[in-house]
Amino acid sequence: MATQNGFGEVLRGHRRAALLTLEQLAEASGVSVRTLSDMERGRSRGPQHRTVTALADALALDGDARTQLLELARDGRLAGHWNRPAGGLHELPRVVADFTGRSEELIWVSDLVYSESSPGVGVVGLITGSAGLGKTTFAVRAAHALLPSFPDGAVFLDLFGISQRPLPALEALRALLRALGVPDQRIPPDAGERASLYRSLIRGRRMLVVLDNAGSEEQVRPLLPGGGASRVLVTTRRLLAGLEGVRRLALGPLGPAESRHLLAGILNGRAVDEAALTRLAERCGGLPLALRIIGNRLLSRPGWDAAELAARLAAEEHGLDQFRAGDLQIAGAFMMSYEQLAPCAQQVFRRLAAVPGRDFDAALASVAGGVPLGDAWEALDDLVDLGLLQDGAAGRYQFHDLVRLFARDRLRAEEGDGAAAIPERVTSWLLRTATAAGRWFEPGYGRPDPDFPALGSAEDAEEWLRANVENWLGALRSATAAGRYAPVLDCAESMHWFSDRWTHAPHWREVFALGADAAVALADLAQQATQLNYLAWVHWVPPSDPAAMLRCTAQALELAELSGATKQVAAAHDYTSRALLALERPEEAAASAAVASGMFRAADDVDSYVQVLSQIGHCRRQAGRLGEALEQYRLTLELIEDEGSGMTPTIAAQCRPYALMRIGQCLAGLGRRAEAVAALTESVELMDALQPNFRQAEALETLGSLLDADGHRYYERAARAYREIGDEAASQRCQAAT
Repeated sequence: MATQNGFGEVLRGHRRAALLTLEQLAEASGVSVRTLSDMERGRSRGPQHRTVTALADALALDGDARTQLLELARDGRLAGHWNRPAGGLHELPRVVADFTGRSEELIWVSDLVYSESSPGVGVVGLITGSAGLGKTTFAVRAAHALLPSFPDGAVFLDLFGISQRPLPALEALRALLRALGVPDQRIPPDAGERASLYRSLIRGRRMLVVLDNAGSEEQVRPLLPGGGASRVLVTTRRLLAGLEGVRRLALGPLGPAESRHLLAGILNGRAVDEAALTRLAERCGGLPLALRIIGNRLLSRPGWDAAELAARLAAEEHGLDQFRAGDLQIAGAFMMSYEQLAPCAQQVFRRLAAVPGRDFDAALASVAGGVPLGDAWEALDDLVDLGLLQDGAAGRYQFHDLVRLFARDRLRAEEGDGAAAIPERVTSWLLRTATAAGRWFEPGYGRPDPDFPALGSAEDAEEWLRANVENWLGALRSATAAGRYAPVLDCAESMHWFSDRWTHAPHWREVFALGADAAVALADLAQQATQLNYLAWVHWVPPSDPAAMLRCTAQALELAELSGATKQVAAAHDYTSRALLALERPEEAAASAAVASGMFRAADDVDSYVQVLSQIGHCRRQAGRLGEALEQYRLTLELIEDEGSGMTPTIAAQCRPYALMRIGQCLAGLGRRAEAVAALTESVELMDALQPNFRQAEALETLGSLLDADGHRYYERAARAYREIGDEAASQRCQAAT
């Protein structure tokens, strides 16, 4: 194994061969003269990967010379661990005085002492979690608390499983046997014999064995007891899914309150503004290592202002640079996991930093990573196994915020100028996929796109759009910022009919505003009118803003008439009618709706025509002409249910429950209670398949008012639906009626 002197001698040789002085190399690499001097004289222990990379770049090293320098530095970092005396491996490390939280997890470990297992199987607790979560600190804290229950004491052994040179099981068994009092000359040479002797000795004792930083099942399995009163705790970044008969505890990030408490404990009484403390804790994302680094930085620099540091953490382009204090580095902890990955998984990991949303699936990982789908699945499994990704429901994955920063840094460092092409590829794919998905609900489309086999039905398309909304919305923003207006406009246009299935989603105003801006940039008056009409619809969704609607429709009408976009002229009249109705001006609203109805019918736009017919019904209902309104709603329902009417099937299915709801409300107003209940019940059942919206809440509330014995159930459902769409006043009104 290489030594620190070996690294220093090689570094000095490369510097001299390049005819550079220490000062010149320092200037070229950004590494201080003092640090370089310490390295060459063997005084610097384990220079960090980033430092050595900077030196290699400054020396123009490549190929074997570069690899040798990096490996010598890595070996040097490990040497400090491997050169420790064997006795130090056996005693529990000291407890961290400011240990905070983990109360439920500590109870879990305490229960482990009294657990029973099958004959021949020892009780083993496996503590898993990603880098920085404090697994070792937690295990040590638990071990000290449990010591009174183990009269034969405790043994602590670092397996170095996440390093480039894990402790072999053969050597781990030697250390454990020595801790159990076996002289070196009596330790068998064979691994199987050592494991057998170890199990026989530990079976007759009551002791606690802590195996820290395990790297694989093969490394750990020979070290587990075969029964008896002793207990084993294993900490690992990997899931070690192949270990059988173990009890698993997955550590997660600390909660907000625990994070603030830990940070305050590290600061040891130093006065810090509560708001700044909260922001610092949030920026650390619940990682104890990050909290300790930030706390130590503040504690060691009395002149620093906590609020300024919090602002720096939020705004710093190279955010991870702030997470270092002495030999504690959050990036170094992540790097150890990263170096365990195969090259393909490393590539996928760093390129996933280009995904704009918080989570993603394997298909998007395949696109971002530039690898086949099967390779993406394998890489994602490896990343989850090492704690570099968190897996969630429905096959979706996400980064911890600090791990994402690390991935971004690796992307810049390892892919250089080529890194810029990856976000562009991801953005293009997301916009094309979102557009294809949105067009499933758009008249004239609604058919599978061979380029997107995963969007084989309207249900698939809707599921993708909902699950990936942060990603395709982020792609819209990125493409707009890059001046790629055509795909932005296409995507916004494709969302019109789908938006009515997800009425209260908070992003529609931004989507159609970006679409309008793109149309302006492209000098497309007709599309600008279209996007303004869509924005009028956004302002119509309760809580509506009829004044804003009228501003949008007036501008849309002018642009549509200038460009000859007849359908958009009709749409502007339609949305003007809705605005006027919201202002309780039903006669004027009916006149605008009549104009829109005639224009849509002349244009053979059945989908829009049916919706305007329903709008005319709304006008008559608000005017108190319930019988006429009922006839109008029944006319719309006939067209919806007529397969030969020409309506787009997805739009017809979407309109049917709303027509039934209005029919039920009219019948209720006319005193025809039984018919009203039947229509409203059918409407509510159909709307259960849609996202909660104001129409569903309204139908449920009407049902509640019509039913005596069961009315409370519908009022409760209406209250929940109103709450989900943000109408708290209506929710409380329904709750009071239960």
